[in-house]
Amino acid sequence: MALPLRKAIAKPCSATPRIPIASSITSLLQTLNPQSKDCEPLKGFSSHLNPSLVIQVIKSAENPYHALFFFNWASNPEPNPNNYYHTRSCYSAITGVLLSHSLFSTAYSLLRHSNKLSDFFICKFINALGDRGDIRGAIHWFHKAKVFARGRCVFSLNAILGVLVRANRVNLAMAIYDQVVAEDVVKPDVFTYTTMIRGFCKMGMVESAGKVFDEMRCEPNVITYNTMIHGFCKKGDMEGAKRVFNRLVESKSCEPDVVTFTTLIDGHSKKGEFQEALNCMKEMLERGCHPNVLTYNALIEGLCLSGYVDEARRMMTRMRLNGLKDNITTNTSILKGFCILGKSDDAIKHLKDMVSRGLNPDVKACHVIVNEYCKIRKSNEAVSLLRGMGARGIKPSVSSFNAVFRVLVAEGKLEEAVLLLKQMPQMGCSPNFLSYSIVICGLCEVKGRMQQVEELVWDMLQNGHNLDAAMYNCLLGGYCEDGDEEMALKTVYNIIDKNFVINKDTFCTFVKELCAKGKMKEAETVFEEMCKRCPVFDINA
Repeated sequence: MALPLRKAIAKPCSATPRIPIASSITSLLQTLNPQSKDCEPLKGFSSHLNPSLVIQVIKSAENPYHALFFFNWASNPEPNPNNYYHTRSCYSAITGVLLSHSLFSTAYSLLRHSNKLSDFFICKFINALGDRGDIRGAIHWFHKAKVFARGRCVFSLNAILGVLVRANRVNLAMAIYDQVVAEDVVKPDVFTYTTMIRGFCKMGMVESAGKVFDEMRCEPNVITYNTMIHGFCKKGDMEGAKRVFNRLVESKSCEPDVVTFTTLIDGHSKKGEFQEALNCMKEMLERGCHPNVLTYNALIEGLCLSGYVDEARRMMTRMRLNGLKDNITTNTSILKGFCILGKSDDAIKHLKDMVSRGLNPDVKACHVIVNEYCKIRKSNEAVSLLRGMGARGIKPSVSSFNAVFRVLVAEGKLEEAVLLLKQMPQMGCSPNFLSYSIVICGLCEVKGRMQQVEELVWDMLQNGHNLDAAMYNCLLGGYCEDGDEEMALKTVYNIIDKNFVINKDTFCTFVKELCAKGKMKEAETVFEEMCKRCPVFDINA
């Protein structure tokens, strides 16, 4: 038995996992002072330096100053047995890290002193400023790029146009684009044109997008074509989409892809043109382009929204037979279809089937069923589903809660409504103004509930929501119902002070209450105030 034991002792390190070099450097950096110039601890890694390792360390460092410390050392390591030097990818990595921490001046200084500042890197500054919402700063850097790169700044041009389009500042993007075209210094490329086309289509300006498309000085790529097709489909102009598709088919530079066909299928489906959608899918297959989950989902959603649930389910079966697994979106469409047909039981059963198949319904799927429960007046089941969502880590939408509040109030289940309203934050959703309004106005219609109303109004105000005219009128009606003329009078003056319109019937009830209790002077004062504000106000008190 001595030999096996000797072998086991001879290889003790074989079971010990080797720590990757990048992780070792990252751990070491955390112990160093990035302000220090002492690089001695890093010298042992000199022989391992290569661009891939450097980029990995830079991106792994939690502290951007540690990343910069390592980058500066690796710029001129001592010793340097492999003659290592930073590639553009290394500079790109450190610039990205610095900009992601808003260290713009540090990144600029590094690139300028390294003589690496170029159009390629300036576009990173533009994108970073755009992500922060600093449009003015992004435009400033674009103009800087035009001067610095002497017109060869297409990266920066595309970056600033992209920033403006994402911020829905399409008019400003158009102004810059028109200026660039007029100056004829910066040469737009296919990304420039595609960005402008996307911006116009995003704003529904398909005609303007078509003008840019027709004036392109380079060959469109498939993304350009798809963007134009999507713009027409979004507007419901399937003839326009088909024209662009035919132009794509005739072009020799690119071919339609799965996005092209899925966009067309979605457009036809949304218009209820299912035969055209199926023809698109047929042509798709004939061209050797295979539908994906999004393709089937587009067709299934269209069928369901038009009430063709059986056809949609057959399409889902076809999808599965073609090796694609249905997802939450697919099944949510089926749920909507059942609800549109009024088949509540089938919708609820389908939701349970989803869970049994391991598909965890998302907030949209649950919202569909909550609304359906509310429609058929099953408030207890709706509340139960809301609570179950929280238990599964799904945050219910405020619109789902509001749908339930309407039903609870209509059924007179005011205690349940108040309890649910107070529990909303614990369930991952904050009440909005409508949530409070539904419950508060419901309480105001029942005698003896005004103390509870006042508590909810206080909560509402604390959460940043102010009362509107409708809620003030509800409060007035509630105080009149309770015979609390003092609070009713205060409410009337609040309505007057805020220049809100007062409900005539409620006001009549209030004035009659005052008169019945012998408070003629107060009634007369309020009546005169209302007459000043509303000269044609007709009331017989």
